[in-house]
Amino acid sequence: MSRAFVKEDGPDNEPLPDLPVSPHPNYVTPRGLKALRDRLATLQAELARLKARAERLDKLPEKAAERDIRYVEARLRSAIPVDPADQPSGEVAFGARVTVADEDGAEAVYEITGEDEADASLGRIAPQSPLARALLGARVGDVVEWKRPAGRAELEILAIAYA
Repeated sequence: MSRAFVKEDGPDNEPLPDLPVSPHPNYVTPRGLKALRDRLATLQAELARLKARAERLDKLPEKAAERDIRYVEARLRSAIPVDPADQPSGEVAFGARVTVADEDGAEAVYEITGEDEADASLGRIAPQSPLARALLGARVGDVVEWKRPAGRAELEILAIAYA
């Protein structure tokens, strides 16, 4: 196709809108900070690969990579590193791995991590989640009330550990 038929200015050349950034303080564990840095490096490598393509008429993948890089850079700029080893022992705080038992005695383990690191399938929860808010400040033996969409649940704190 002749370059005469390619529009140089227009929506294809505008950046994608930025991803929303959380209004909450961006506390991160050392693992979470490393994951953000690794993600940035991966995105930058992907963008370089996309820009090196011989056929670049479709700019959307590049725009998406640029948008994602802006998001991760913003998260890194706002990061507040917290070393779990510096947290108060015996009390649930950011970075804690908390073992709890529900009313039926079923045990679960949750880790309070940064938002970008949170992953329910791994038991990692953000500090502003209802579960984390219920756990923060508790000690072994305390029973906390977790206000869930499915109803309230009581959880007994069985153990607290920091990595």
